[in-house]
Amino acid sequence: MTAKPAADLVFVAAIAAAHGVRGECKVKSFTGDPEAAFSYGPFLDAAGKEILRAKRWRPVKDGWVVAFEQELSREDAAALRGTQLFVPRSALPELAEEEYYHSDLIGLAVQGLDGAAMGKLKAVHDFGSGDLLEITGTPGRTGDWYLPFTLAYVPHISLKDRQVTIDPPEDVGSKAEEEGGEA
Repeated sequence: MTAKPAADLVFVAAIAAAHGVRGECKVKSFTGDPEAAFSYGPFLDAAGKEILRAKRWRPVKDGWVVAFEQELSREDAAALRGTQLFVPRSALPELAEEEYYHSDLIGLAVQGLDGAAMGKLKAVHDFGSGDLLEITGTPGRTGDWYLPFTLAYVPHISLKDRQVTIDPPEDVGSKAEEEGGEA
């Protein structure tokens, strides 16, 4: 697992696998414009150290095949699997109102419309049909759960207060009861 990145770094992509025999990598981009991730400058690790520079890239199913300026063997590329790629926040375009970097949301307190604590935001996932928030530590519920990241379910985010307000489905507490816990 990668250490928590410096505050001025934003996670933009991850290496999914080696591709072919020429040291290319299959990369999953997490930017609004997926191709833009390769134009923000060199990729850094979570500590801010430069690790890779993209030279060429092309789209493939579920990602991009990227050749890096660094000479990589197939084995080198395979060893990079799972590597998270960051860029300095200053390299990214300005965000519009009501837009957020996923990395800024991780760890925020989650509360219901009534102000009741609902846990913490553990992760933001994109499984292909829209972003999902992974919420952990919900009172009365065992395990993590997912909520669509839409205005209907997430009416307010305050980075200043480090809080996300959600309108959860009514059955959020019922899973603990089904598993023998208390709701």
